[in-house]
Amino acid sequence: MPSPKLKLAEVLKELDMSRAAFYRMRARGQAPRIHKLPNGQVRVSRADLDAWWARCEQDAA
Repeated sequence: MPSPKLKLAEVLKELDMSRAAFYRMRARGQAPRIHKLPNGQVRVSRADLDAWWARCEQDAA
């Protein structure tokens, strides 16, 4: 079963982060992977976000 896809607003709320800060992190290659839909909207899979969180915890340790 594929991982659910989260809207960018949902991801930003979970991260407590602004859209601008997210895109700055993305430009540095430090943000979760995104999936761009044909209509231009962005989604992040729950699995990618959880994996990103795990990497952040490892980096902090």
